[in-house]
Amino acid sequence: MGATISGRALNNHPVIIAGGGIGGLATALTLHQIGVPCVVFEAVREMRPLGVGINMQPNAVRELYDLGITQSDLDRVGLPAKEWALVGLNGNDIYSEPRGLLAGYAWPQYAVHRGSFHMLLHDKLVERAGADAVKLGHRVTGYRKNTSGGITALIERADGSTTEATGALLIGADGIHSAVRAQMHPSQPPIHWGGAIMWRGTTWAKPIRSGASFVGLGTHRHRMVFYPISRPEPRTGLSMINWIAEVTMDNTEGWKQSGWFRQVAISDFVHHFEGWVWDWLDVPALLRGADSAFENPMIDRDPIPTWQDGPVALMGDAAHPMYPTGSNGGSQAIVDARVLGVCMIEHGVTPAAFEAFDKKLCDPIGKVVLRNRGAGPFGLLNVVDERCGGTFDNIDDVIPPKERAEFMAGYKAAAGFAIEALNKADRTIKEGATARAVQTV
Repeated sequence: MGATISGRALNNHPVIIAGGGIGGLATALTLHQIGVPCVVFEAVREMRPLGVGINMQPNAVRELYDLGITQSDLDRVGLPAKEWALVGLNGNDIYSEPRGLLAGYAWPQYAVHRGSFHMLLHDKLVERAGADAVKLGHRVTGYRKNTSGGITALIERADGSTTEATGALLIGADGIHSAVRAQMHPSQPPIHWGGAIMWRGTTWAKPIRSGASFVGLGTHRHRMVFYPISRPEPRTGLSMINWIAEVTMDNTEGWKQSGWFRQVAISDFVHHFEGWVWDWLDVPALLRGADSAFENPMIDRDPIPTWQDGPVALMGDAAHPMYPTGSNGGSQAIVDARVLGVCMIEHGVTPAAFEAFDKKLCDPIGKVVLRNRGAGPFGLLNVVDERCGGTFDNIDDVIPPKERAEFMAGYKAAAGFAIEALNKADRTIKEGATARAVQTV
């Protein structure tokens, strides 16, 4: 006969969240909102605003608003995106469309500084749940399912010592190198690298096109992506432009660097983009204007058959690490957090909630991972490259407008931000809803 943990005891056995990234913090904010005690264990000793730019799609912004993250909050860490555009090698447009409110969504799309957005979530959680809601310098290295109910997380402190924490449930939000996932799926294939190398940075420069445009330029195997993540400064007219320079290389011998992320000199890679100069953009100058640049391979993992192991569940990059080709990795982590919350409202703080979460998202988001591996929305660049080598006078002669529109609509539907469906959908979590504070194991 299973054990039952009462609501009073649940306060002493919170939900444990492994990882304090965007997904882990969004989950903690959600659980706090629905009345579920939780604690986040994060490996870093100090939270700092690291990283460059990411996009928050309207489906994620909708959830942030419902979490009490306001437009004013988001305006402090980024700006609403107005346009998404793909441009060929000779500088001619392949496809463009309005984004966010301009596209007819009920919510904007935001381009934000990842580190500033991360700190926003952290500060909101500490403000609402207290400083003890986040334990820094604590890495979850594994777990043990308890016969009496609940879960024990195995934890390594930053000083090398170890400890344990008992919780009602464990959520693995510990990223692509997840220790929770590794224990859940010990025979999982290694990290997948398709051959693309990315160099990332930010440069203060004048924004182009709409002033808040996301632009993909080049081909599937050789491209630039750039967009502003701040409003223009009144005095200079310059915005912080986030850019990603990408080249696909031979990957038959695998990734040879000792780590997955490192700072490099701009001179190490700028030669790949010499000659990418038009009257509206000078790519080499944009790259050389950065204070620093970071190199990492474009990596993901093969989808797994389940994100659940009884009282343990994966979410975010631990569940579905994906290529950053659809601007929806961070957005999906936020959606994951909200779906986890509604599953707990419907099923209580129980493994049954994880089962419902897994059933709803594991398979369809696994398909998005594979779709992104196939270039995601940037697949149009690949089609143009195959049909005309990336240069053209009239894009309609290469890809008819209907084919371009259908391609993009298919991606939006798969990723969960088709306009009509999203606008008509009910709130994921109804205002004032709380989870049943009873766990049956």
